[in-house]
Amino acid sequence: MSSISSTANFFDRPEKKLLVPPLNFAMVTSGIYRSGHPLPINFPFLEKLKLKTIIYLGEHDLRQVNLDWAAKNNIKIFHFRMENCKLPFVENDPQAIAAALQVVVDSRNFPILLHSNKGKHRVGVLVGAMRKILQRWSYASIFDEYGQFAAGKEDSDIEFIEIFNANLQYDPKYAPSWLR
Repeated sequence: MSSISSTANFFDRPEKKLLVPPLNFAMVTSGIYRSGHPLPINFPFLEKLKLKTIIYLGEHDLRQVNLDWAAKNNIKIFHFRMENCKLPFVENDPQAIAAALQVVVDSRNFPILLHSNKGKHRVGVLVGAMRKILQRWSYASIFDEYGQFAAGKEDSDIEFIEIFNANLQYDPKYAPSWLR
């Protein structure tokens, strides 16, 4: 018995699709995932999640292939325009973060994928704001999680999370179970 040939045969079978998650993919909490920008190779993996909503934080329009895939799978897309904050003199947009959190507090949008270009800084800020405002995490835990994905803390992002606040309105009937 050769394990190499049996493995090779598995990948040669046309009925088996290789499932490849997007860059920096992770589960945030029940019903919410985060990642970098999905590519067509990631679509079979994402289809397994049965997504209802995608929140995209980015300065560029989504590629047509992503829009077509989302439409085919009945996935709503919310695009909140945010520039790359690593550029000089660019700051996080508090209105975009608050608007994205407004989508997150409605469980009818679940499962949700939060993504930006690489799934590091912009999504890290959104998740950090979510942890702070909606889940009441400690700053130490928020910043540790941010650093795991951002490969080092960006001082401006950490400061933004610390001072960010939003007055979110939600229907308690549709509030996520993890909301505190």
